[in-house]
Amino acid sequence: MWRRRQNRTQETAHSEGVHAASALTAHLQNGGRLVPVELTDVPLAEGETAFADVWCPAARFYRTDVAYPRSTGYWEDHPTFGRQWVPNALDARRQREAEAAAEPQWRDHTPARVVLTSTGVRLRPTGSVDWMPFDHCLLTDLTAGPHGLVLSYSTCAPLLVAGPAAPWLGAAIEHIRRAG
Repeated sequence: MWRRRQNRTQETAHSEGVHAASALTAHLQNGGRLVPVELTDVPLAEGETAFADVWCPAARFYRTDVAYPRSTGYWEDHPTFGRQWVPNALDARRQREAEAAAEPQWRDHTPARVVLTSTGVRLRPTGSVDWMPFDHCLLTDLTAGPHGLVLSYSTCAPLLVAGPAAPWLGAAIEHIRRAG
């Protein structure tokens, strides 16, 4: 029962986000502008204007190095073949699991404060004191998908921003890119 209510709440929030994005797109196409928001605790550059300040789930898409325990086999003196190394049967499975875990995938899932500015997206993951800058001038692709907004950059791993605010952020970023 609780799970069904939670899914219904998430669906409602997502549809409200899509509706807000559609309304923003229509507003901007009819000559409207993004409305600045006042922020006092975000370090902005001279002339940089903030347009949104929201909390969203965020993640990055990248691969990692393969890390698994090295061989734990043993040397055996075989009567026919002589001395030979006998690998632990678990080593091959551990290596396959480690290689699968290292493949490119969405990582570092965390709630984050996302601030959209005239210069870019500023992201501060929960528990961090540092803001991560993702400038619009480095943005190579913007894709709205079923799981959220994927922002691809020329200099770093793609960024996933999810949640009800993601469609609105996508519409606003697309407008800023076209206007700039």
